[in-house]
Amino acid sequence: MSERKVLNKYIPPDFDPSKIPRRRVPRNSQQVVRLMAPFSMRCNTCGEYIYKGKKFNARKETVEGEDYYGIKIFRFYIKCTLCSAEITFKTDPKNTDYQAEHGASRNFEPWRDEKAVEEDRIAKLEEEENNPMKALENKASDSKREMEILDALQDIRSRNARHERLGASLVDGGGLEKLITLDDDEEDEEARQRRLEEEEDEKLVREVFSKVPSTSSGASASTSGSSSSAVTVKRKAAVLGDTDGPLRPSASTVPKPDPPAKKKREELAASLGIKIVKKQPKKALV
Repeated sequence: MSERKVLNKYIPPDFDPSKIPRRRVPRNSQQVVRLMAPFSMRCNTCGEYIYKGKKFNARKETVEGEDYYGIKIFRFYIKCTLCSAEITFKTDPKNTDYQAEHGASRNFEPWRDEKAVEEDRIAKLEEEENNPMKALENKASDSKREMEILDALQDIRSRNARHERLGASLVDGGGLEKLITLDDDEEDEEARQRRLEEEEDEKLVREVFSKVPSTSSGASASTSGSSSSAVTVKRKAAVLGDTDGPLRPSASTVPKPDPPAKKKREELAASLGIKIVKKQPKKALV
């Protein structure tokens, strides 16, 4: 009995390997392979979840025109287990991973987001090193974001302090009356702060646009020779009298234009060279 696992094979003396017919295979032919899902995904057609490690009979092909430093990229075709919709994904040798391409979306994975954030941070640092203006813009945006965060934190702290005072007042007794008085005090404080801010703004505007040379009461000002006298922009009616007078003329003083003279119909026709023939009245039949 001969051995089952032999290394030497019998080759007849008249064997000619050139006579063996060669099989013509297309250049980019698809192969049927057995694989497991490399990541958890969700079908875009029916919403079915496909977990990582589920086995499929997939078709495999080489992606034309794409490679990563000479490494070939392969595409795989599978079907959804519920609706049989086609799902494709391909290899990603850059990140040593797979990439969902069509028919399904990859589920959320937090470690992938951490990697993306780290890559963005490194790219941002490299860009700032090469461009100082970009670094200045990023610094300004970061400071603005910090100020907004501090303002929001201050609002939260004030709200928490108000809640603590409210809780203490309810525990001590008084209940609704203390609650009403506390709300009134807070409203008064807010109104007082708002009034102070408005007064400060008005004072600043008054200082900036405070004085302009006075043009009204010209006769008295010219005789006295006080050319340095000034008045505020907001003139009071009690001091200057009617404000509409010096600013705009009255309707009675403005001369109205004469209305255009209407030409007679015959003169207009004669100037245009048109002859007007008057119709004769018809005689009544007897």
